[in-house]
Amino acid sequence: MATEPGSPPPNASPRRAEGSGPAAVSSNQRSVTLDLLDRLGCGYLLVEDERRILEINVAASLILGFNPDSALNFHHLTTAFRQLLARTRNRPKLGPLVWIVIWNKEEAPFILNQAAEVGAPPGISVVMLLDLDARLQPNPFMLRRMFGLTLAETRLALQLARGDRPADIARRCGVSRTTVSSQLAALFMKTNTRRQAELVTLLARLAIVP
Repeated sequence: MATEPGSPPPNASPRRAEGSGPAAVSSNQRSVTLDLLDRLGCGYLLVEDERRILEINVAASLILGFNPDSALNFHHLTTAFRQLLARTRNRPKLGPLVWIVIWNKEEAPFILNQAAEVGAPPGISVVMLLDLDARLQPNPFMLRRMFGLTLAETRLALQLARGDRPADIARRCGVSRTTVSSQLAALFMKTNTRRQAELVTLLARLAIVP
């Protein structure tokens, strides 16, 4: 089963293609930075001459439709990336730092070249992928420690963070709506929130915490 954006596998690390160029920063710095991007659900690609992916993080793999737990084929990843670019209208040439915002699978993605010095060699583009449909989820162990949640309350919080409705959660888990409402009231009290939308916003912001 593929992991959702914002919830990378434990100890996930960026994948690099064989024979790819030197990294602009140290291995440890790059690993920490890309782990942070994964928790934010932000994809990262290092692309050579708009033709070949040299490096990719977990979030980008998921956005391009690949399971990061399996062996990655950089040829297939590059093909998926080119297909994404082909959906754009009047696409600009990729600069040193590029943001690609994906609305949904049918709409053309939005591409923005950012004027910035990223220290990449000539012909290399740092590409950031942002999927607006992605649902960020916090670390369940961190939630329990931070707010003193029960296991049931933690499970409910994660389901709400995915966008599930309380009625659907009750039906899927085989419990009454009253039970889910009681757990939701406990979540509000422990997280100092008052509405479900406020709680979901808080959970998304906490996704950055390891």
